[in-house]
Amino acid sequence: MIIVGIDFTSRPSKSKPLTCLNCEFDGTVLRAGELVEWPSFEGFDAFLLSSGPWITGIDFPFGQSRRFIENIGWPKRWRDYVEFVGSMERSAFRARLDEYRNPRPTGDKEHRRSTDIAAGSISPQKLYGVPVGLMFFEGAPRLLQAGVTVPGVLDGDPHRIVVEAYPGVLARRLIGRCGYKNDTPKNQTADQVNARRDILGKILDGDCVEDFGFNVEAPINLRDDPTGDQLDALLCAMQAAWAWQQREYDIGAPSGLDPSLEGWIADPVTCAKTNKLDSGDKEAIGFGTPDAHSIRRSKRRTVGGTNLVSLPRRILDKAHSDGRPELSKIMFLLGAG
Repeated sequence: MIIVGIDFTSRPSKSKPLTCLNCEFDGTVLRAGELVEWPSFEGFDAFLLSSGPWITGIDFPFGQSRRFIENIGWPKRWRDYVEFVGSMERSAFRARLDEYRNPRPTGDKEHRRSTDIAAGSISPQKLYGVPVGLMFFEGAPRLLQAGVTVPGVLDGDPHRIVVEAYPGVLARRLIGRCGYKNDTPKNQTADQVNARRDILGKILDGDCVEDFGFNVEAPINLRDDPTGDQLDALLCAMQAAWAWQQREYDIGAPSGLDPSLEGWIADPVTCAKTNKLDSGDKEAIGFGTPDAHSIRRSKRRTVGGTNLVSLPRRILDKAHSDGRPELSKIMFLLGAG
């Protein structure tokens, strides 16, 4: 089976292209092949329309949370609200999300889907930092227009299957919350180089076999890209290959999902956690659930009289990049960011 992993960006360019890794999967080994970069959406759009069979994992949120959709008054089916978003200009979409967020109290400005809570990912409304809201704006309407199948979300061509990938959740399982990439050259560090080596080394050594059910063969030089886009494309392909293995079981979609509205991340551990979350077993989720998050924030863990729980994540990230492993460990324990 042809498996494709795509690292997405909301504004592709020559310096920040869409990164596509073509792979082959025989059910036991995922073999990485040709790496392609698209400096515009033209190549991406052409790929979505290309003949199958293939399945691809793409790194952007395919949907918005039910709470946001209901509050803002958009149509309550994925197809309908994505079509509505696709009719908007980018500036109008950004303005509408700002208008929703600005008057709301802290802690209730942006909402996460069940799958985001299970994966520990940010709200798909986010416009700043990592602008996944704009990635949704650019990506989701293209899926609808291309007529692909998004399992549990959109019935289209069964030979062109697209699943939502999230490489960050897989990377964290392998190396914790260590940073492993940065788009800005001055912020690219030796620690990030070592982190990428650890991620790829563990994958090639079979550390993911228990969760994913297959081995991976990939070139070592995927770790050399300081932006992490090439490595992320491999992680996206792994999540897509896992989904393909579950094709007799709804491509692995969580059973308690609201697929017609929110969508879901194709990852074995995330899907299992989403099932527990939707069944009400929040305690079983651990890190990433609202309950666990609130409990961690309520504990006054201090070093030298400073409450680390209240420190901005960027301070802890900088501590790690400066070679302070003791603070990196604290960041992991606190679940910062």
